[in-house]
Amino acid sequence: MVEAPGCCAPLVSEPLRDGEAAELAPLFKALGDPVRLRLLSLIASHAGGEACVCDLTGAFDLTAPTISHHLKVLRQAGLIDSERRGTWVYYWINPPALERLSAVLAPRAVPV
Repeated sequence: MVEAPGCCAPLVSEPLRDGEAAELAPLFKALGDPVRLRLLSLIASHAGGEACVCDLTGAFDLTAPTISHHLKVLRQAGLIDSERRGTWVYYWINPPALERLSAVLAPRAVPV
């Protein structure tokens, strides 16, 4: 389960606690594969904010089961969600998960 953004201090202001690191590691691990990172990017940039699996498979020189595996990893990490509509499955980004990752990596604002 992904918590609300702001749950973790940015890395530049203080180190992550053990529990925070353990919760965030699977999200970063899911993004550590070039295919999954590209899938996430394709889904995020798709018109309407969601993409059919049929729109994703043509972008790779991989089998459909391999694409499905990568999508499953992203879904299990909480980075994307999906819904079956008839024959096809549609995917969209889970904004709170990306906001959480961004909050950890974002530089702390420097007072002017």
